[in-house]
Amino acid sequence: MTKEHTLRRDLMREQLAHLAAKLMAESGITDHAHAKRKAAKQLGASDTQHLPSNEEINIALQSFRSLYQSKSHPGILRKLREEALSRMRMLAEFHPYLTGSVLDGTAGEQSDINLMLFNDDEKAVLLFLLKHNIVFEDGEWKVHLGGHEETVPSYTLVGNSGVQTHLVLLPENARFSGSRKPSTHADINAVEALLAA
Repeated sequence: MTKEHTLRRDLMREQLAHLAAKLMAESGITDHAHAKRKAAKQLGASDTQHLPSNEEINIALQSFRSLYQSKSHPGILRKLREEALSRMRMLAEFHPYLTGSVLDGTAGEQSDINLMLFNDDEKAVLLFLLKHNIVFEDGEWKVHLGGHEETVPSYTLVGNSGVQTHLVLLPENARFSGSRKPSTHADINAVEALLAA
């Protein structure tokens, strides 16, 4: 592969990341894969094998928001984080961690809140939601645990604001796996500190 070919490919990848970020910021797309495909189609590169990573798009998205949405975005993000903290406090007995776009700062108005909960009893969260008359939809989520893929219970709540909160229930020992980085997972104290900053 020539140097020129590599440079062209990297430039296309960067253009795709920035266009995908723009689509996510302006059109409310929350799915990275959908934004990548749409960006590739718009740039006439729908057959490319060199799509940007989600991380590359998130970097471009943060850059786009700070340049073009610097007045509106901080308020939107703050509301989402406040709602996440409220949900986390409600679910404190399950040691919740915030993950995803609301934590990393790339969330927009259409974004969902993603929480990881921990308990060895698969029915514990279900019973908690029923006991407190909280409306939810239940489902399943595929996760990697201990080197293999497992299916775990998940629940989706919709707040008065219309924002969806996705809860994924993991076994208690997953809380101590040590694989979580502070930049990608935040407990109640960390979210409180983020809002206080």
